[in-house]
Amino acid sequence: MFKQLFRPRASQAPPPTDSKYRHGNNHLIELRQVSKAYETAAGPFLALDQVSLQVDSGEFVAVVGKSGSGKSTLINMITGIDRPTAGEVLIGDAAIHRLSEGEMAVWRGKHVGVIFQFFQLLPTLTILENVMLPMDFCHTYPARERPERAMHLLDLVGMTEHASKLPSSTSGGQQQRVAIARALANDPPILVADEPTGNLDSHTAEAVFGLFTRLVTQEHKTILMVTHDDDLAHQASRIVVIADGQITRDHAVTP
Repeated sequence: MFKQLFRPRASQAPPPTDSKYRHGNNHLIELRQVSKAYETAAGPFLALDQVSLQVDSGEFVAVVGKSGSGKSTLINMITGIDRPTAGEVLIGDAAIHRLSEGEMAVWRGKHVGVIFQFFQLLPTLTILENVMLPMDFCHTYPARERPERAMHLLDLVGMTEHASKLPSSTSGGQQQRVAIARALANDPPILVADEPTGNLDSHTAEAVFGLFTRLVTQEHKTILMVTHDDDLAHQASRIVVIADGQITRDHAVTP
């Protein structure tokens, strides 16, 4: 049944021979004709419909759309949390749609920092231990260096004085700052944030957004952020609008 949904709209040119990355992609992130279908009781539901997207290193992209438009599914394709039903997802030198579950976990831990709306900090670990956790999992730094690096990241987000506390002893805005520090633990080139300010008041949301901006300009990170907040979206460098599983608008933000 799904085969009828994924007929290519147009032929694609072969990858250029002078491509920057291993699989013929010239952009840090490339989605090529990506579709995602889910089987439901009412029949197949097409969450993404042959979406193509390119994001270069150092961009700050806001992904906006109504609930159910497909924006979170799009982000899940880039992080490898979900897999496409059809199409290719190329991130740097990796064709992540081809990776096994084990390979995906290792790749994600080193190349993408994921920031969730509900923080997802482990409640029984201290703030410092939460930030160290990705380093422990991926063995990216010698064990003796991990506490120092974690403290450096907590300093970056203004949370060093809370390092020994449990997450429950801090506010929502503070927990989101810790989640950002944790996402930076392995120094990934890409940060992906799914409604990171959705549970924060407007003042705290602006502060978190300002931190994202500094990470792009000073740390040279590439950020994709899903948001419902049009005002925040227009502070990014680029806005991608998605509706009914398709990108309907993609434009740079005029300063």
